[in-house]
Amino acid sequence: MFKTETGYETEVVVTGPRPELDKAMREGKVDFLTMHSGDITTDLVADGYGVNMRPWTRNELCIVGPPDDPAQIRGMTNGAAALRKIFDAKARFVDFQGIGSRELTHNLWRLAGIEPKGDWVLKDEALTKWNILQFARSNNAYVIVGYIPAKLNKMNAEGMEVLVKGDPVMRRPYIVMETNPAKVATANAAGARALSEFLLSEKVQNFLIEFGRGTNGQSRPLFFPIETNHEQHP
Repeated sequence: MFKTETGYETEVVVTGPRPELDKAMREGKVDFLTMHSGDITTDLVADGYGVNMRPWTRNELCIVGPPDDPAQIRGMTNGAAALRKIFDAKARFVDFQGIGSRELTHNLWRLAGIEPKGDWVLKDEALTKWNILQFARSNNAYVIVGYIPAKLNKMNAEGMEVLVKGDPVMRRPYIVMETNPAKVATANAAGARALSEFLLSEKVQNFLIEFGRGTNGQSRPLFFPIETNHEQHP
């Protein structure tokens, strides 16, 4: 869509964990960056490598658990209320160490007014983050992960179910950021700015509402627009 509208060619230079994206921008290997917001993105701006950082979309996290659902949270759309039921049932819950999941989980426990302590709270001992759902399955436990990797089987979700989703609180923003040409003289500042403006345009924000609806199964997008006037549509 961007190429058709602007004529700019884009090349994906690096994907992966946030530290790898941070390294690529600091080394001047990219003109443009999009990733989840957090301390790393703030530091890139504070250190002068990134400019014009703005949110452009959100993705959703969900609570995944065993099909027998011992806490009876299936179909809930309030993450904090679901965690409260898990606490009341003393059902097992994995404290997943994925950065985004852990930040959100702590926020939900705070909103629930609960300090999660006890033998029902399990330490994340999965070999990798991609094995977390099978680790939870082996312990008949709940865990909070990204909806896309759980639903599209980027994580092995065999024997587990997405039980809670649809809570706006459980969305995480993606930002766009342009490489600072004052720091990296070779940066394509004009192209990066064009891509930033394109992603924040009304056209793309409306496109996000429709993108992935068929995959999601409940007429909901995979990525959510950030402008307030779009929030009611999904």
